[in-house]
Amino acid sequence: MDQLTLISLSIAILFLPLLGFIVVILFGKRFEKLYMFEVGVITLTFLLSALLLVVKLTSYIDDKIQYAFTWIDFGNVPLIGSMQIDLGINIDNVTAIMLVVVNLISMLVHIFSIAYMKGDKRYNRYFAYLGIFTFSMLGIVITHNLLMMYIFWELVGLSSYLLIGFWYEKKSASDAAKKAFIVNRIGDIGFFLGILILFTHYKTFTFDTIFAQIAAGNLPFDSTGWLTAAGILIFMGAVGKSAQFPLHVWLPDAMEGPTPVSALIHAATMVAAGVYLVARIFVMLTADAMLVIAVVGGFTSFIAATIALTQNDIKKVLAYSTVSQLGYMVMSLGVGAYAFAFFHLVTHAFFKACLFLGSGSVIHAMHHEQDISEMGGLRKKLPITYYTFLISTLAISGVPLTSGFLSKDGILAGTWAFGSLTGHWLIPIFGFVVALMTAFYMFRLVILTFHGSPRNREKYDHTHESPFVMVMPLVVLSVLSIFIWYSPLPHDSEAGWFLSDWVRTPATVVPAEASFDFMISDNAANANHHITHSAKYTDAMHRIHYPAMILSEIMAGLGILLAFAMYQWRKIDPDKIADKFRGLYRFSLYKWYIDELYDEVFIKPTLTLSSANAWFDNKIIDGVVNGSAKITVFLSAISGWIDKYIVDGFVNFTALLSGFIGIIFRKLQTGKVQTYIVLVVFSVLILIFIISPF
Repeated sequence: MDQLTLISLSIAILFLPLLGFIVVILFGKRFEKLYMFEVGVITLTFLLSALLLVVKLTSYIDDKIQYAFTWIDFGNVPLIGSMQIDLGINIDNVTAIMLVVVNLISMLVHIFSIAYMKGDKRYNRYFAYLGIFTFSMLGIVITHNLLMMYIFWELVGLSSYLLIGFWYEKKSASDAAKKAFIVNRIGDIGFFLGILILFTHYKTFTFDTIFAQIAAGNLPFDSTGWLTAAGILIFMGAVGKSAQFPLHVWLPDAMEGPTPVSALIHAATMVAAGVYLVARIFVMLTADAMLVIAVVGGFTSFIAATIALTQNDIKKVLAYSTVSQLGYMVMSLGVGAYAFAFFHLVTHAFFKACLFLGSGSVIHAMHHEQDISEMGGLRKKLPITYYTFLISTLAISGVPLTSGFLSKDGILAGTWAFGSLTGHWLIPIFGFVVALMTAFYMFRLVILTFHGSPRNREKYDHTHESPFVMVMPLVVLSVLSIFIWYSPLPHDSEAGWFLSDWVRTPATVVPAEASFDFMISDNAANANHHITHSAKYTDAMHRIHYPAMILSEIMAGLGILLAFAMYQWRKIDPDKIADKFRGLYRFSLYKWYIDELYDEVFIKPTLTLSSANAWFDNKIIDGVVNGSAKITVFLSAISGWIDKYIVDGFVNFTALLSGFIGIIFRKLQTGKVQTYIVLVVFSVLILIFIISPF
């Protein structure tokens, strides 16, 4: 298969979900089972993606395949020169892998939804929305420029709004959709400004052209500071989409959407878009920008993990787990561990989708009960759901022989190496502490949901395993959470990593001899701003790998042991712990009061200002307008009276006077010549009398 065929194949992969959306949204009301067309389209899209990945990795593993065309040609613009906007497709190994991940998750969510959403009154429309969402995400994956990415970025925001608020009759669902949409727009403003900085200087949106200019020492406005600003502003888009602090608040509320939507949004698609964006611009990030990214990712991971410790809604626990794991990926990019960040994106996609769909299976069996304090003992009633959920929990906890062990091991080694070279030890501390908390809250979730005795006997008695179309995706995703698909040697993170062999760290834009500690200093000049896998950093990674692996397993083991001690064996009473540390417990339970803080600092002042503006508009502006209208009406009345009684009166009086005179003179007009002669003679006599001196 030649490269042109691969380009055609990628275009088909992009537009097939859009075709499914158009057909189902237009004819869904007419044909009851038209949703199967959408399911078939997504299945075909996945198969084509798998074919593209195989061809790319077997025939063009080191090639970057691109196709571009001129969308808008501005010609010669005064003071700027020739300028045009190109759109295009980029297919490298990262693109090929992401296409498979996105389409596989989407296909499994489609299949799972067949049973989960059965009976919904907007059944076909739901599948149409899944199609437009998948199309939007694929556009982000295959683009070769910032503008096209931004266009599809906004389409993802729109389609996620439709899915989160799918049950818009519920106020909580409609509010969650609005919250997600608005919060994401805040981050997107920064993204757009970052794009404008680059376009203003380079007159192009194309990634490779911009990166080549940076590599040549051509920095925005000849300033490393402007390049740092551009990187951080573009990263703001990822802060919104990938739910990083302080814009993470939308994602847990997004649980109001259907559970399969939660799996789609929170696994490999929407939330991963931000991580994918940062991976795409990785080569242009300065040292300062990377440090900001690392700190934001580490802090996000930490606060989300602390919140997940005390939540009782099964989907909320998984939502905060997603935020925490996304923070892991962002932190990994910030410390320069590019391949491990993308590796974790892929592994997380599968085990987190399995966990969300598993929660959907539990909720479906428990008649839409989501409170884990009302569950218990479900492993006997839901054996397939339980074991797939358990495998995914082991993976997210980083237990050996799972995919999560491989990717988290690399991330933690990267943070340790970063800390040892830079002195920023807070970042690896975040990483290892979060590893402990992740293992704890995930096994707390497993134990309270599946172990022990049922706490709601009535619902428990009516539970049964979900149908095949729901458990089949769970089995597939849990199998993909095992190490063998990613490495035949789980004990050695540097040997036999199939995926890491495919994911090439982007070519550096700094001299090859530049060392890691030099590039993170403040002395970066010209293009020497980029953190990359320099020899010093790589050496640190090799040296720290085994200690980091051992420490991460110790932390995960402690978390699992503590969860069993508190919730399985009851050696430690969790209620007593909560009472003893009530302040911290409530701080975690109420999510650090961040929503309340935003409510007091931003939402209420905004609503107050809006009310004040409304009052000013109604009372002052409208008052002036209405007052002016009343004055105008009054003046018009006076003017009308003057016109009617003075002007028209004078005119009418003149007409009456003329008529009166006419009546008088009409009496004299007899038509007799004799009378006229007498009057003439009489008039002459009067004149003579008047002018006579006597």
